[in-house]
Amino acid sequence: MDGDFRTEFTRKPASLKQHPALVLNADYRPLSYYPLSLWPWQEAVKAVWLDRVDIVAEYDTFVHSPTTKIKIPSVVVLKDYVKPQKRVAFTRFNLFLRDQFSCQYCGSRGDLTFDHVVPRARGGVTSWENVVAACGRCNLRKGAKSLRQAGMSLRQAPRQPGAEELRNLGRKFPPNYLHESWLDFLYWDAELEA
Repeated sequence: MDGDFRTEFTRKPASLKQHPALVLNADYRPLSYYPLSLWPWQEAVKAVWLDRVDIVAEYDTFVHSPTTKIKIPSVVVLKDYVKPQKRVAFTRFNLFLRDQFSCQYCGSRGDLTFDHVVPRARGGVTSWENVVAACGRCNLRKGAKSLRQAGMSLRQAPRQPGAEELRNLGRKFPPNYLHESWLDFLYWDAELEA
């Protein structure tokens, strides 16, 4: 019997990769919304075993060791509070999130790159205040010209976002898969409609 289980497990290792655990801070908020703070099931089980987290919700699926059988955690909460970062890293991902994954010239989504509002060839720097998300078409059209020369305008002025602002923007872009046990913890602090 044990041999059958081990053989099946090695043949289908991906089957258990599909049970990520939502990780909540000690205040029951996700560590991050976008990307959503998820751990593979193995990390969640390890954290439970090391007494670093409490289990809030579980899948109906079990994992076994020679002496133990436990349900896979679907939501875990850290026992120690992790202070959120105040500084926002200047990354392509955070830039796209700030601009809500849309071109700041035409508003289209998909095929995004980034553009220097004041071109680098004209002394523009790579910073929050000078770089925007742009579709390939608009980026080519603007090229090394100023906005005025290209006859283009920005939908919103580029600026450095705050950490809380990015966390709130991240809520608008949930991952493709949300387990039902996660929903109460993702939106519990969202403003209710009247």
